[in-house]
Amino acid sequence: MSRPGNRRPDTLGAFAVRPLEPAVDAELVHGWVTHPKAAFWLMGDAVLADVEREYRDIAAHPHHDAFIGLHNGEPAFLIERYDPTEVELKGLYEAEPGDIGMHFLVAPTDTPVHGFTRAVITAVMDFLFADPSVRRVVVEPDVTNSAVQALNKAVGFEVLREIAKPEKDALLSACTRAQFEAATGGNDR
Repeated sequence: MSRPGNRRPDTLGAFAVRPLEPAVDAELVHGWVTHPKAAFWLMGDAVLADVEREYRDIAAHPHHDAFIGLHNGEPAFLIERYDPTEVELKGLYEAEPGDIGMHFLVAPTDTPVHGFTRAVITAVMDFLFADPSVRRVVVEPDVTNSAVQALNKAVGFEVLREIAKPEKDALLSACTRAQFEAATGGNDR
């Protein structure tokens, strides 16, 4: 099922997003979040029941949801979207109207494709900005996660400041619709 925000043609193929179904997707997601390349997801020791419970909790939460991202119709990435005034960043920053929080994780692969992760984060941002009420995306990557920081910068994120979260020291970063369009070529993508 395709969602708005997946309109951009891409040389790497078609991207779409569907809601994550905990009972159906837990085994797939478990393999992703426990893979060594997903260390910053902080679920490396999770068992299948932990992952299913986590995504059931997210599905039941009024301010947090999760999606499976598809590449050419196949599951390829995970998105979590949240209201940062209620989840993850509550009380840790000065929220602005239209803020949405986001996490994303690309599925591990033995055959990486050059530019794929950047195409994924671009598709994620397209998906989030397809909602006209979203004015800014905020993220809080680990201060030591230089790979995702570079990706964030490439699509227009600006580091606001370092913040201390219970599970990590993070770089609070934000990207407005205009910053995203300037960084990625706007509608010409």
